[in-house]
Amino acid sequence: MKHTNKIALITGGSRGLGRNTALKLARDGADVILTYRERKDEGQAVLAEIEKLGRKAALLQLDVANTGGFDAFAKTVVETLQAKWQRNDLDFLINNAGIDVYSLIGQTTEDAFDRLLNVHFRGVYFLTQRMLPLIANGGRIVCTSTGLTRFVIPGYAAYASMKGAIEVLTRYLAKELGPRRIAVNVVAPGAIATDFSGGPVRDNPELNKRVAGMTALGRVGQPDDIGPMIASLLSEDNRWVNAQRIEVSGGMAI
Repeated sequence: MKHTNKIALITGGSRGLGRNTALKLARDGADVILTYRERKDEGQAVLAEIEKLGRKAALLQLDVANTGGFDAFAKTVVETLQAKWQRNDLDFLINNAGIDVYSLIGQTTEDAFDRLLNVHFRGVYFLTQRMLPLIANGGRIVCTSTGLTRFVIPGYAAYASMKGAIEVLTRYLAKELGPRRIAVNVVAPGAIATDFSGGPVRDNPELNKRVAGMTALGRVGQPDDIGPMIASLLSEDNRWVNAQRIEVSGGMAI
């Protein structure tokens, strides 16, 4: 699979699943624009890795919860495309940035709810809207969801509900963007050993064992289980996959 001369924009590309996806795309021949919110050093490290692979990369700051900054961000994307690639558009948008708030329904504050809403739904909705003129016809959009929209673990009702909204939005995007030949899909990971939510799946042996026990393939997921799946949706091999929710969980809670 090659993405020669293809350019992907990955939100939250400086760490975790975004980082893994960025590096997989670079190995497959794509150039990458990464965004980070606060940890610029982590983004710079990923950028350096991409450039070592012989691909071009750029690093931009973005807070996906701040929709008021999207116009300026879009302008910066265009300026970056023109300066680094002599292009006015990109090929792939991967809506990956996210946060986690664990809270039972009876204890969820409006502030926590709004934080999740702004990052996981409102931000994705309006960032995608703002990026639509910049995505080349025939391009792709991939959003990230969670296995928690199918199976239930108490404490994640608000988070999973926002991701459920993204799954619906994905189908509507696919329908509306069909005339432009832009395919839109959503990838739903199961529990992954990253620093997400403070890294409990990765760092807590008891939780790790419990998750492995409820997964058909007998272990927790790794970033390398997810990045290649996202990258594969951008390949010509999967050009006819559209409007789909693809769970990548190793068979968790089946």
